Amino acid sequence: MGGLIQPTRVGEERDSSGRTIAIAVAVVMVIAVILALLLRSQPKSASGPPAYAANLKLSDFKMSAAENFVGATVSYVDGTVTNSGNKTVTHVMVEVNFKDDLGQLAQRDAIPLQVLKTTGPYPEAVDFSVSPLGPGQSKTFRLTFESISAQWNHQYPDIQVTDVAVK
Repeated sequence: MGGLIQPTRVGEERDSSGRTIAIAVAVVMVIAVILALLLRSQPKSASGPPAYAANLKLSDFKMSAAENFVGATVSYVDGTVTNSGNKTVTHVMVEVNFKDDLGQLAQRDAIPLQVLKTTGPYPEAVDFSVSPLGPGQSKTFRLTFESISAQWNHQYPDIQVTDVAVK
C-alpha cells in the first residue's frame, strides 16, 4: 500500500548521484594534473648577454628632451654603437635602467636599439633591419622614452645589450 503514509527511499538516489559527482570531480582533477605536467615549460636560465654583445660598444651618450604635438615630454638617449666583430648586426635589444637618488632602480625598460638615419629631411630612428651595422662600422643610435619615472635622478641610465641578431 505505498500511499501517503509509507515513506519512499529518496536517500538511495542521492547516494548514486553523489558517487557520480565524486567520480566526475576525480576525473577532472586527474586530467588537470596530467595537463599541468605536459604543458609545463623548462625554466629559463639566466644565461647573461648573448656572446656577440661583447663586440658591440655603446659610447658618446647624449640626453635630450622635446615636447611632442600633444604637449608631453619625450626623452632621448643618443650615442654611438660600434661593431668590432666580424658579422653584420641586424637587430639589437637593450635593457635601460634608470636609477633614483639613492642609486636604486627607478625604472627598467627593454627596447630595441635604433639607428639614427639622417638621409631624409629630418633624423629618423630605424631598426637595424633597415640599416644594418656591418663589421667595423659605427653608427649613431637613438633610444626614445615617452615617459620616465619621477624618481629618476636625471643621470645617464645604465644600458646593457640583451639580444643581438647577426648574419
